[in-house]
Amino acid sequence: MIPENGIRSEIDMPPWEHEPITAESDYVVVGSGSAGAIVARRLADSGASVTLIESGRQLRGPLVNVPGMCGAIHAATALQRMVTWPARTVPQRHMNGRRLPQSHGRALGGGSVVNGMAFVRGNRRNYDDWAESGATGWGFDDVLPAFRRLESFEDGASELRGGDGPIAVERATGLAPVTHEFMSALSATTGVPFNDDYNGAEQRGVAALQQSIGAGRRYGTDRGYLWDAPANLRVISGVTASRVVVENGRATGVELVRGRGGKPAGIARAGREVIVSAGSLGSPRVLMLSGIGHANHLHEHGIDVVADLPVGDNLHDHLFVPISFHAPSGRRASPVHFGAALAREMVRPQSTYLAHTLFEAVAFVDSGVRGGPIPDLQMFILPLGYPENQDEPGLHLAEDTSPSLSLLPTMIYPESRGTVRLSSADPLAAPLINPNYLAESPDLATLVAGLELVRDIIGHKDIRGSVGTEVFPGVGCTGPELAEFARRNASGVYHPVGTCRAGTDERAVVDPQLRVRGIDGLRVADASIMPSIVGGNTNAAAMMIGERAAELILAGVPA
Repeated sequence: MIPENGIRSEIDMPPWEHEPITAESDYVVVGSGSAGAIVARRLADSGASVTLIESGRQLRGPLVNVPGMCGAIHAATALQRMVTWPARTVPQRHMNGRRLPQSHGRALGGGSVVNGMAFVRGNRRNYDDWAESGATGWGFDDVLPAFRRLESFEDGASELRGGDGPIAVERATGLAPVTHEFMSALSATTGVPFNDDYNGAEQRGVAALQQSIGAGRRYGTDRGYLWDAPANLRVISGVTASRVVVENGRATGVELVRGRGGKPAGIARAGREVIVSAGSLGSPRVLMLSGIGHANHLHEHGIDVVADLPVGDNLHDHLFVPISFHAPSGRRASPVHFGAALAREMVRPQSTYLAHTLFEAVAFVDSGVRGGPIPDLQMFILPLGYPENQDEPGLHLAEDTSPSLSLLPTMIYPESRGTVRLSSADPLAAPLINPNYLAESPDLATLVAGLELVRDIIGHKDIRGSVGTEVFPGVGCTGPELAEFARRNASGVYHPVGTCRAGTDERAVVDPQLRVRGIDGLRVADASIMPSIVGGNTNAAAMMIGERAAELILAGVPA
């Protein structure tokens, strides 16, 4: 039985926090998130000694265990700051100068303990495209065993799904009536079928959302991989990697700092390899602080160049834009109703909608903009009101708390590309994050097409009588005004990828074995290595990268 509030393995924490850290092991892994926790555990299972570095702490309690509390985390900046690195983009030129939130997990388990728990592999074509672009060994047939190994799908094992992995995967249940009605209307309007398993043979369709949840509780990588970690896996929390130590062209360890002032905390030494798994925003930051990046950029910050590589390029992310309607059979988004549901859920687990993530269903459809062979639009179905623009810190609540239905058409194949750069040589300073959202016109066109598609669906007989007023943007918002609404209200989905791109050409930071080019003993393993983003939520793919990275390391190909 997996414990509700903690892991069995001992974690280094105060009261020794003023003492220097001394750690020597075969492997040092930086970051305990969706990929890093998996890499660390699989290497430890091989008998190797492993040190896992995490800047955050182990989180306990309903905030991270009760799935529906993900809504509270994103609604309240104060809660968000407890569990994430707060960050924002630089002003986005093509979104009216907005600075969009870019917070990312700062806790044992990283993003997997604060995200929306949607379990989406992406389209199998995504991985074949990776292989064709130079990331050989990352085609769908190559990565499928890793996907199967990590999951315990509620339907059990099959040729395409895993049945006994560390991460529980269940479909959302207890869907609101209006969710069912919209799913039916969407299928009738678009012609896409109901799809019982969009992570199986075919992605296209509409379905109840699959989630990394078991028995009404979140399954992050802390819960799935670290709760029973062996003694040869040492977790050091509450410290931040300031740089990778590179000696004579080889990574030999990681310098650590602690506290708000970045006080030196010691060095974790690696006898074999250092694996950086700090995410698409954190991993390029660590590499650049270590002298690995664009030479001219490193010189600007007084950092000696160890390897001149395109670190921090190729940043891209999904974007969604909300549209909301009154719906009598939806749910109320008021704090009072949410609090009452939480109280019931704590007394009787799995008795309320909070036992699952707040998004209940999803569809993969064509926007009509790109005309490619696979769906380019992901539609989230949420039977709640949704707050408009959430750029500014504070409390983000839907202005209208009436029972509602919100739809979030999501552009899943952005053509726009941006960068991550250092703001200073301070290891605790937030990086400069520029996704360059909507720089390419098809991206905006896809969002607008998604909004128009929602309106078409709402007019279908299967749901027309179950929804009322369009709360926002409002029926009068059409044409160019709809595009402007998208610029004002589109939001990143916290799915940044690509900043340490895997491949074999000059755009690559790591090779197909995830080894940093030109540096021995150093790899990157997280969503930053994706050559291009997958068609759907990125957490499942990031976990797969962790499994696949450990597989490559243990295959005996040295870094």
